[in-house]
Amino acid sequence: MPTPVKTVDKFEVERFAGNAAEWWNQRGPFATLHQITPIRLAFLREEMLRHFGGDPRSPRPFSGVSVVDIGCGGGLVAEPLTRLGASVTGVDPGAENIAAAQAHARAQRLAIEYRAGTSHDLVAEGRQFDCVVALEVIEHVPDVDAFLESCAALVRPGGLVLLSTLNRTAKAFALLIVGAEYVLRWLPRGTHRWDRFVTPEEMDSALRRAGLTPAGQRGMVLNPLSGEWRLDDGDLDVNYFAAASLTAAR
Repeated sequence: MPTPVKTVDKFEVERFAGNAAEWWNQRGPFATLHQITPIRLAFLREEMLRHFGGDPRSPRPFSGVSVVDIGCGGGLVAEPLTRLGASVTGVDPGAENIAAAQAHARAQRLAIEYRAGTSHDLVAEGRQFDCVVALEVIEHVPDVDAFLESCAALVRPGGLVLLSTLNRTAKAFALLIVGAEYVLRWLPRGTHRWDRFVTPEEMDSALRRAGLTPAGQRGMVLNPLSGEWRLDDGDLDVNYFAAASLTAAR
């Protein structure tokens, strides 16, 4: 079954694939992702522990939990989730990204299933997982509804969907596009399109249309003095996480 064009932006895929050799370079074009990965993992860990249980003191609290990391890139999230005990499948439309992820996982002796393709490809195969993760992906897809529908199809009844994206606010435009891309050059120019940012209200509505039950949102906020990121229950102005569950049998 061919990948639906409306969920894949060829330009976006090519731009990320063009830097595939730099995924694990902490000072390269993906430096910002490396900086926010600890707070991303903190959110995933908290939500997964809340939803699936598990011993928070265990080094592998997610043993027996299957996870699909959509838009996995070079494996920055897939690898630590594997170390936490999860059985992880990473999927990305950029074959170069998958090759980089596979090479790094082999070097780390981590067993991760990596696939070049999209969430729709996995849906077509009838795959389902306990937890669907898609971090910093939604703002790069042309059709949010179609993408979230595929996420809903991939999660088992009783499962969890965890997302992160960017709010469509003037503050986000000023900080992420003007500031981060053009002034500070933390990100390559053209990394983001403001018109593809999704407000928290739009996110909740889209999740419901996909048949999912929204389970809360949390902001990801940078302290400009310390350079540290933290989770915030109230500040969703720029970066935010969203959780949803599938409670009804499909």
